[in-house]
Amino acid sequence: MALIVCARKSLSRCVFSLGIFVVALIAGLSACANLPAQQVEATNSRPAVPAASSDAVAPEPAPQAPAPAQQSSSSNESASQNQQAPSAPGDVTGQQTKRILGIIPNFRAVSTDEKLPPETVKDKFTSATEDSFDYSSIFIPAAIALYNMDQRTTPQFHEGAAGYARYFWHSAVDQTTENYMVEFIFPTVTHEDSRYYTLGRGGFFKRTGYALSRAVITRSNSGNEVFNISEVFGAGASAGISNLYYPAASRSVGNTMSEWAEDVGIDAASFWAKEFWPDINRHVFHNKYGQQ
Repeated sequence: MALIVCARKSLSRCVFSLGIFVVALIAGLSACANLPAQQVEATNSRPAVPAASSDAVAPEPAPQAPAPAQQSSSSNESASQNQQAPSAPGDVTGQQTKRILGIIPNFRAVSTDEKLPPETVKDKFTSATEDSFDYSSIFIPAAIALYNMDQRTTPQFHEGAAGYARYFWHSAVDQTTENYMVEFIFPTVTHEDSRYYTLGRGGFFKRTGYALSRAVITRSNSGNEVFNISEVFGAGASAGISNLYYPAASRSVGNTMSEWAEDVGIDAASFWAKEFWPDINRHVFHNKYGQQ
């Protein structure tokens, strides 16, 4: 019976985590009001050029200069190349940004078809540090702390501002520990690549299945697909470490398993958000978050 309760609690937290990202992805919908309507208004407001009077005598055209010598083919090619406008960043399919909506860390996401060298130990440490201490890293623990306080997952923390502060710093430590385990320590030992490689093509269900599967499948440093030891066992190690700073009443096998499932569920939800974020940024926000 206890395992059933823990499973329900883990499923509820995972669904809530997925909801966090869905809400975050559509939260800035009102920010995309800067549509091309302003350009249309500017075009319509241009003063009309007055037509020339029919009575006016057209001036005698000036004598034309003699035709210049034939230009070389190389000059013509360079001129045509200069006339071509560079493609806009928003036209790139699957282009990732450093943050989602400016409030969700997205440093591990790799754009579609982007070729990168193998992830070094320094890269893994930098990624874990950015995900843990960037200003945007506060969003997820803040939301989880609010949910946990509402569900009274740890009654010893009580309620009110002081209770929320306890929930928050515990959630922040949980996130930091899990980041370093999953993104730095375990990938260094297992020689796995902790980055998320965007699929960027195919139907919704195909891309959703791919994104969620990244919680158990990842790339090795050599580029082969392998079982995601870093995610599964790194999250488990983080859940076990959490028993060191949670109240004694919460240090049970059931709570540890629930924390483990929650960490994997949050990461799976984040992979789903990373997969579809370039599409939303391009089509909904017109690449507004291209520099963030």
